Amino acid sequence: MTWDQQNPYQQNPYQQGYNGYDSGSYGQQQYAQQPYPQQQQYVDYTYAPTPDQTAPLPLVEPEPQPTAPSTETADDKEPDPNPRPKPPARDRYFDTLRAVALIRVVTYHTFGWAWCGMVFPSMGIMFGLAGTLMAKSLERPALKVVKSRLRRLLPPFWFWGFFVVLAMLIHDWMPGWQIVYWIVPLGDPPGNAWGEQAWEILWYLRTYLWFVLLSPALLWIFRKAPIPVLLLSLAPILVLNFVWSGPDNRFGSALWDLSTYVFCWILGFAHRDGVLRRLKPGLVIVGSFAAIGFGGWYAFSHQADFGTYDLDENPLAQAFWSAGFVMLLMWAKAYFKIDFAWLARNRKLDRTVTIFNARAVTIYLWHEIALVLAVPLIDRMWNVPAFEKWLPLDSQWFMFGVGWILIAVFVVACGWVEDVAAKKKPKLLP
Repeated sequence: MTWDQQNPYQQNPYQQGYNGYDSGSYGQQQYAQQPYPQQQQYVDYTYAPTPDQTAPLPLVEPEPQPTAPSTETADDKEPDPNPRPKPPARDRYFDTLRAVALIRVVTYHTFGWAWCGMVFPSMGIMFGLAGTLMAKSLERPALKVVKSRLRRLLPPFWFWGFFVVLAMLIHDWMPGWQIVYWIVPLGDPPGNAWGEQAWEILWYLRTYLWFVLLSPALLWIFRKAPIPVLLLSLAPILVLNFVWSGPDNRFGSALWDLSTYVFCWILGFAHRDGVLRRLKPGLVIVGSFAAIGFGGWYAFSHQADFGTYDLDENPLAQAFWSAGFVMLLMWAKAYFKIDFAWLARNRKLDRTVTIFNARAVTIYLWHEIALVLAVPLIDRMWNVPAFEKWLPLDSQWFMFGVGWILIAVFVVACGWVEDVAAKKKPKLLP
C-alpha cells in the first residue's frame, strides 16, 4: 500500500495484492512498503544469561558489563567457595546479522529497491534470531519470560507512540475504542493518513508480540516432533494463499503476517535445540535452495497480480524465500561454528554493531520519522546558496545520509528508554 492510499482495513489486502508496510514516498521517490521489519523491529546465541538476567528485546539482548580490573595478585586472592561461571562473550555473528538487517530496512525505505528483500530478507532473519533467543529464554518459567519480554518491548513503544498519537490528534484525528491497540498492539494500532508513514511499521511489533505469547505452546509442540512441525509451519501460508484468505480485519492481517514468518520463528527453535546441526548438509542445502527457488519463481511469475516482484508485496514468495535464506544462515552458524570473534579486533566496527543491537528497537521505531523529517530539512537547504551549489540536494543518497544523521539523533535522545525498560542505568549510548 502506498502512503497516499486509504485505510488498509477498508478492503482485504490479500485479495487484491498484498500491501506491505514499506510503501510510501519521500520527496518524489515512491517505493514499496516493507511489511515484515512483512516487517520492527528491534535477536544461536552461545552465551547463557545469569539467573537474574532479563530476557532480551525482540531485536537486542543485554550487553555484558565489564568489571573493574583488580589490583590484587593471584597470591593475595582467597579462593571463592562458590565460584560463579563467567558468561560467554556475545555471539557477534548474530549481532552482525541484526545490524545489517536494520541497515537494509532503512535502505529499502529510502530507495525502494524491489530486489533488496531478495538480497537480504531482513524481517525473516530477525524473526529467526528472535525465535532462537526465545527458545533459550524459555528454559526459565514461561510466565516470567513473557512478562520480561513485554516489559522490555512496551515502554519504548509507548514513548514513541506518545509523540505519534499526539501529532495525529493535532492533525484532526479522532480515535475510537481501537485506541487500546496503542497500549498493547495485539492488533494494528489505528491512525489517520497523515501519520501513516510512521505507524504502518507497527505490524512487526504486533507480529513479534503474538509470537512471544504463542511461543510456550509452539516450543512444546515443536519438541514433540521437530522436523514434521518445522515443515508443517509452511502450511498456514499455503492455506491462506490458495484456500482461504482469512477475515478482512485486524485479525486477518495478523494471521497473514504470523503465517508468513512462523517458519523462521520455529527455525530459531530448531537452531537452539541443535536440530539443524544434526541434519545432513546435503539435505539442508537442497531444501534451502528449493524453498528459495520456489519463492523467487512465484514472485516473478505473479508480477501481474502484485504489480512488482518485490517480496514484501507477495507473502507466499516472502515466506518461502525467507525460509530458505534463514535456514542456510542458521545451519551454517551451527555446522561451521561461525562466531565472528574477529570483530572484536576492529574496535570501531565492533562498537557500531554493539550500538545497533542495544538500540535496535529505537532505530526501528524512529527510522521512518527520520526519513520523513529529512525531506523538509533538505528543502530548507535549497535556500542556502552554498548548500545549493556544493551539496547534492536532489540525490536520494544525500537523503539517505541525512536520514542516518537524524536516526543517530533519535538514538541519543530516545534510546535511553530501552535502558529503563531493561532496568538498567540510562545511557546516551550503550
